[in-house]
Amino acid sequence: MSAKASIMICPGGAYRSLSPRESEPVARAFQELGFETEILRYPIREAGEPEPLGLRPLHALADAVKRQRNTHPGLPVYVCGFSAGAHLAATLGVHGRALGLETPDALILCYPVITADPRWCNEESFQNLVGEGEREFFSLEKHVSPDTPPAFLWHTAADKEVPVENSLLFAAALSAVGVPFELHIYPFGPHGLSLATKEVEQAEKGRLPDPHVAGWVRLCSEWLAGI
Repeated sequence: MSAKASIMICPGGAYRSLSPRESEPVARAFQELGFETEILRYPIREAGEPEPLGLRPLHALADAVKRQRNTHPGLPVYVCGFSAGAHLAATLGVHGRALGLETPDALILCYPVITADPRWCNEESFQNLVGEGEREFFSLEKHVSPDTPPAFLWHTAADKEVPVENSLLFAAALSAVGVPFELHIYPFGPHGLSLATKEVEQAEKGRLPDPHVAGWVRLCSEWLAGI
C-alpha cells in the first residue's frame, strides 16, 4: 500500500540538542498510520559554540523538504516539529516562500516555540538561535500570511517552559488571514510530552503517560486526511 504522505520530523531541544523522545518514537507512530517519515538532525548550537545559529537550521529543513519531494514524487510533504523543532517548522512555513525555499504542504506544531515577546518567550531557544540580535524575524506570529501552510497545533495549558500563548498567538494569526488550522489545548501536563505514551515516559520530569493527550496523533492523522 502506498504511503499517505511524507512527514519530516524535527525534534525539540531549545536549538542546543535533539530529543530522542521526539525522534524515532514519533516516526514509528506515524509509520503505523501509513506515513513515510524522516527525522531531521538539523544544526544545533553545540556547547561552547560562540555564535548563534541564525538561518542554518532553516536552510537545512528547506533542503530536507526538497529532498523528500524528489524522493517521493506526488506525495504531500508535511513537517512535524516539537518545541524548538516546531519553531523551525513554523519558520519555514511563514518565511519559506518569500525566501525562495522549498515549503511543506502542512505544519504539525507540537507545543511550539513561536513568539519573541518576553512575556511568553522561551529565552533559551532564542539565545541559541539569534542571541541578543534582532528577533523580530523569528517572532513568527508576526509573519503569518495567506501563503502560510495549514497547521495542526497542540499544547498543554500547564506548560511552564513554553507557555500556551505561543500556540494561541499562532492560531490567532492563522485565523486572521484565513489559513486552515486545528488547535488542541489539553488542560494538564508539562512541556515535552512527545507522544504522551509509556514508551516516552520521563517520570523524573513529570512526563507521564496520558491517554487523553496521546490522542493527538490520531487527531492529527484525521486532520491531515481532511486537508
